[in-house]
Amino acid sequence: MLPKPMSIAVALLTAGLSVSFSTSAQPAEAEPTRPNIVLILADDLGFTDISPFGGEINTPNIAALAEAGLSFTNYHTAGSCAPARAMLLTGVDSHRNGVPNIPEALPAEQQGHENYLGVLNDKVVTLSTMLRETGYHTYMTGKWHLGHTPELLPSARGFERTIAMADTGADNWEQRPYLPIYDKANWYADGKEHTLPDDFYSSKYFIDKTIEFIAENEADENPFFAYIPFQAVHMPVQAPREFSDKYAGMYDEGWAVMREKRRQGAVAAGVVPPGTEAIVTPGTLQWNSLSDEQKRHHARRMEVYAGMVDAMDMHIGRLMDYLKTIGEFENTIFIFTSDNGAEGSNLINVDATSMLSNWFDQVGYNADYATLGEKGSFNAIGPNNATIAASPLAYYKFYASEGGLRVPLIISGPGINRRGEKTDEFVFVTDLTPTILSLAGAEDHGGSFNGNTKEPISGKDLSNFLTGSTQSVHQETESIGYELGGNRALFQGDYKIVFNRSANDNAWHLFNIKTDPGESKDLAEAEPARLAQMTSDYEAYAEANNVLPMPEGYDQRREIFRGVLN
Repeated sequence: MLPKPMSIAVALLTAGLSVSFSTSAQPAEAEPTRPNIVLILADDLGFTDISPFGGEINTPNIAALAEAGLSFTNYHTAGSCAPARAMLLTGVDSHRNGVPNIPEALPAEQQGHENYLGVLNDKVVTLSTMLRETGYHTYMTGKWHLGHTPELLPSARGFERTIAMADTGADNWEQRPYLPIYDKANWYADGKEHTLPDDFYSSKYFIDKTIEFIAENEADENPFFAYIPFQAVHMPVQAPREFSDKYAGMYDEGWAVMREKRRQGAVAAGVVPPGTEAIVTPGTLQWNSLSDEQKRHHARRMEVYAGMVDAMDMHIGRLMDYLKTIGEFENTIFIFTSDNGAEGSNLINVDATSMLSNWFDQVGYNADYATLGEKGSFNAIGPNNATIAASPLAYYKFYASEGGLRVPLIISGPGINRRGEKTDEFVFVTDLTPTILSLAGAEDHGGSFNGNTKEPISGKDLSNFLTGSTQSVHQETESIGYELGGNRALFQGDYKIVFNRSANDNAWHLFNIKTDPGESKDLAEAEPARLAQMTSDYEAYAEANNVLPMPEGYDQRREIFRGVLN
């Protein structure tokens, strides 16, 4: 059994306690307990989809975590799932950890390059591996999407017990693929192929198994790290009807009205500054141009979406309650976030048909209003409703605009002295690995692990920011680059430059994302010197990280569905 070093969290909890010493025989004082860590990752959750960020969806358990901890309103991740997950679990840039894009979307011209694998390479050390080395139990239940061969599954990357869905997504009610690019839904348990139970619903099952794993080792003294990457709210968007029906009528006024309500809610909650403007994402339909039947179907899609978020929150509450019953809740750090912004793929047409209709007919999926979200149905909110989920930000998943990259982040538990607060301090996804290591009292590998050279962690430890002992995480002059599928960005202080290849926009734009998170005021002409410096910094980032050019005509969604569309 490895010793348990005192963590920053424990040191803070014990600060100020007096200790008396005596020459008489006394029992030794127990060594402080290291914190458990629960890392919850929603899938495709939009910026204002939870109540503490101004949304209308009922999320009381996530709200309780926010009230007990610190909410980051200027946290950024990748615009697509696998790159975000790879950076989250390693603290290393996606072009260095092997996952600059999801493997399903890598063009032929980039395949074969050692840093364009689409799966985690062997040059990085996962957070789970480092924590396990220091005596943590490590559990993972949910979507993996970082490789499905034996050496790439989570059971081979530091996780002691696992339930892993290896694909981009899967049905939430039964063991079936959700897209024709897969022959089957690839589920694994502890590295072996797995068959789901008959009463499966993804959010419930992930929490059931997490509780089971924790209970197996409850009697020993080692802390645990539980990584719970939900399928909620990735398509197919599905939820038990009792959750969806709670939101009946909520979205009947359409996306323009709801987007404005979300904007107002975010301002009132202190998530964005007063006066934040929300642009209309190009291509968004006029609600009043739709027929009553089309409006009804679009509104129901969002009701199911809200129900899926609500159900996820309820199951998170089940885990919280369990930890209270075993006396571990107060010693558990909770981290809640999303892998990227809301999904805007247009798989369900305005008339409730789909570009996948032929495949739906073959496998038995439908998008019927009466059963939307239930077993056998396929639901996706589409680009218009995605503007609600992302409000008041621009665009959504895949894009390098704020709607694709900015998502909620909440951290609560021992070691977090700032409670019930919100901060607009810029934080990036690679910052979470070094932060968790610090809170757990574990060492950063420093570029060498078990005698082998590894990619060094590039993220910044923000544990001192959580205690209030420092007032910033990144220096104003520090540049953080980003690229995925030709969409690019660079962050520096309060500023960001963005180039959205997916929007057929061939220009860099400059925004102050502290004062203008909606990216409504392009400063490129007003501040040409800043734009020139930041674009130069991006080019330096791209060269240093071997970012490859995208082939002419590349489109990420078309690449995924190549050869399977009707």
